[in-house]
Amino acid sequence: MTTPESPAPAPVVVIGCGPVGQTTALLLARWGLPVVVLDGRPARDLVGSKAICQQRDVLDVWDSVGVGAEIARRGVTWTTARTFHRDAELFSFEFVDRGRSPFPPFVNVSQCLTEELLDAAIAAQPLIEVRWGHEVTGIDQDDAGVTVTCADGTTVAGSHAVACAGPRADVVRSALGLTFEGQTFGDQFLICDIRTDLPGWETERRFYFDPEWNPGRQVLIHPCPDSTFRIDWQVPPEFDLAAEEASGGLDRRIRQVIGDRPYEVVWKSVYRFHSRVVDRMRVGRVLVAGDAAHLVSPFGARGLNSGVLDAENAAWKLAFVLHGWAPETLLDSYHDERHAAALENLDVTGATMRFLVPGTPTEAAHRLAVLERATTDPAARAEVDSGRLAEPFWYVDSPLTTADERRPFPGRPVRGDVPVPAPGVLAPDAPVTIPGRPDVVRLRQLAREGITVLVGDDAATPEPFGVPAGAHREPAGGRGQGGPLTVAVHRISDLDPGGTLRDALGARPDEIWVLRPDAHVAAVLTRSTDVAPAVARLLARTALSPVPVPAPA
Repeated sequence: MTTPESPAPAPVVVIGCGPVGQTTALLLARWGLPVVVLDGRPARDLVGSKAICQQRDVLDVWDSVGVGAEIARRGVTWTTARTFHRDAELFSFEFVDRGRSPFPPFVNVSQCLTEELLDAAIAAQPLIEVRWGHEVTGIDQDDAGVTVTCADGTTVAGSHAVACAGPRADVVRSALGLTFEGQTFGDQFLICDIRTDLPGWETERRFYFDPEWNPGRQVLIHPCPDSTFRIDWQVPPEFDLAAEEASGGLDRRIRQVIGDRPYEVVWKSVYRFHSRVVDRMRVGRVLVAGDAAHLVSPFGARGLNSGVLDAENAAWKLAFVLHGWAPETLLDSYHDERHAAALENLDVTGATMRFLVPGTPTEAAHRLAVLERATTDPAARAEVDSGRLAEPFWYVDSPLTTADERRPFPGRPVRGDVPVPAPGVLAPDAPVTIPGRPDVVRLRQLAREGITVLVGDDAATPEPFGVPAGAHREPAGGRGQGGPLTVAVHRISDLDPGGTLRDALGARPDEIWVLRPDAHVAAVLTRSTDVAPAVARLLARTALSPVPVPAPA
């Protein structure tokens, strides 16, 4: 515990106060760590709706810091994705939930509102200090920590840093010696947020290939709160928005979609898409997250959603290292896991962009042939790529994952589906009951408290083991995640006598499931003696010491 004679623990420095930086700060504070957030802007700039599409499992992450349910309540829920070629619907699909999540598959809400709600949570968290007007110009580090230099000459010292400085983080990437290889697509895209009334479109995402009102290109339409719709047109490289407005072309473009009804343009922007990733997401004591680490096209909503999952991965690993529960080498797995996730997102969105914007006449002819066949041929519909929507990455190849030959990973699931639970996969959510714990009502809430071991009825109880605190640093406040690491051992039937959890996992009676602090499955085992080695592996430890922990009742 910090005393008047002992110095306060060094904070973790978070660079950037966008949604990824905000989430990182809140999650670090949740684990009892002090945080200083630096942002070069003078204050929050609530301009435009920006990233609007929030995925179910990201809402669940935000719920762990107290804002997920409110973001979901304030947004527009949509459950169906429809794809058209010209005026013919090719297909639609809904989204699988293998468990019973309290959140819908996607919620559309302005990034500005999301930021406001995260700001309110930060303001209520005494472990977080936000410093606006602190543009970062340099990062130095040594064995003792990091020193971040700002444009006004201010320096901020910390134990580690998480760089969430957004797509224009060139100075930060340069200071860390990172490359940011990739490409920029030539075609432009026009976004308009239109407030109007479109009955029947409030719960659907609509994607149009080659509609008569944007021939040869695409249009994407998303519902948003307050009777607002995000319309996204692919436009030529030479498109000029000012000239379009002056000529009346923008009004004609909008009316071709919404018809002859009143409307208001809430926000508009023109931009090009980038597809880039840094070569390393860990540089010593600095982790790089969100758009500072990777840029993808928004078709599939993989930008902000992926950045929030970066934040969760970074936060629990930094917490475990700083509390002495895991060695510093655990941070290597941040790069291993989140760089692989970034490459998956680049692969998925790159394929989408090649289908949306063919680079050669041959590719254009192929796309047209696929779209025309898909009108009548169900087999061709699988080749139509209007954007595979965001999903959590599967850490099956992570050094923290213990493989199970009985549960091999079958690869990327079909559109709208999620992988069958297996080592590396995010566990489905399900209701749980813990006597005396009314604050824990779901599996993922339980998992995010530490490490969770779920024991089948026919499996032997693991021998007691524990995780030594090592060079433990007592937190200065917050949630109080200090002391020994929580390794909770539960019988699955005790948590859920009705079998919902068992069925969601597909758990067999002889199995023992080990869940990580981000609710990903670390291992599925059949021998109780394998549990401690699996937990050691997910902590990047060589072994665990025999510190007793409670066995299941």
